[in-house]
Amino acid sequence: MAEIWMRFLNGADIDGLEITNAEVIAAVESVVDAHGRGLTVFEPRTHLVPDNGGAGHFNILRGHVSTLGERGLSGVKVVGDFVPNYRHGLPSELAMLTLLDPHTGVPKAIMDATLITEVRTGAMTAVGAKYLARPDSKILGHVGARGTAFANVTMLDGLFPLEEIRVTSRRPESREAFAARLREVTSTPVRVVATTDEVYDGADILVEASRLEKPAPLLRTAAVRPGAFVVPYGTVSAVELDLLDVMDKVVVDDWRESRSGRFGALRAHVDTGRLTEETLHAQLGEIVSGRKPGRESAAERILFWHRGLSILDVALGHLILTRAEAAGAGTMLRYR
Repeated sequence: MAEIWMRFLNGADIDGLEITNAEVIAAVESVVDAHGRGLTVFEPRTHLVPDNGGAGHFNILRGHVSTLGERGLSGVKVVGDFVPNYRHGLPSELAMLTLLDPHTGVPKAIMDATLITEVRTGAMTAVGAKYLARPDSKILGHVGARGTAFANVTMLDGLFPLEEIRVTSRRPESREAFAARLREVTSTPVRVVATTDEVYDGADILVEASRLEKPAPLLRTAAVRPGAFVVPYGTVSAVELDLLDVMDKVVVDDWRESRSGRFGALRAHVDTGRLTEETLHAQLGEIVSGRKPGRESAAERILFWHRGLSILDVALGHLILTRAEAAGAGTMLRYR
């Protein structure tokens, strides 16, 4: 039997590849387009909740993208969601991705997917904004300072002529540190505020990326003005139940994914019938692939809810693996 080798890429290996935000956004936009054209296969995420006193849970994501490489690529990612990890000096989300040949089942790579998880979420926010936010959006209001927050803000900052970025989070030290990190990479003024009401007041793009332990209305319906683009995607709901009543369009990454699992920003809206397949405007892939319209007027209020699709992980895993192969990065491990 022939030997089988696979590439292992740790976090330092991936950092050394210096993949840019523009490359990440392009890869995500391409796979969203493939999703809209029916060229992906995936199952909604499942959750493993250990007996750990509520410290956190694992998400298991599985996907296949037919447009990657010559034969397509499949992958499985396991990512932990442990909000108290900051107490241990650890990221709240630690992830591992396995990439597989879809025709033989041979594992091609195993990699630290923590960065993938952070940037793919920010890239999905950015791709959604590209099609659904006003091109002249000036004020970004962002709640949340850990995990995907940095990618959210920096990627949006690169796409829009922002004049102000407002940020807040539950802990003052966390939001101040987040703002300081942002100021190192952007010339856009970054303003730290104490409350979510201040963050969202008059904002053109409203992102809710909080890490709540139980539901609380951080993003209030009254804050959403005509022309606003709203992205709530916290694990636990931080919006009011009547939020969808003022929306002209509601877009999701995938409707089947939106209905699955115990978690999600609009879980209560789905469970109570406030968000249904009939009231949904589109999946983002339908818009990116040109099958349905995105923003059609400057006054539209549009909400985009994305839960995180496994196909994004596979697409970015492919980008990283391709770059690593060309650079000879990582460690080759014998599988059998």
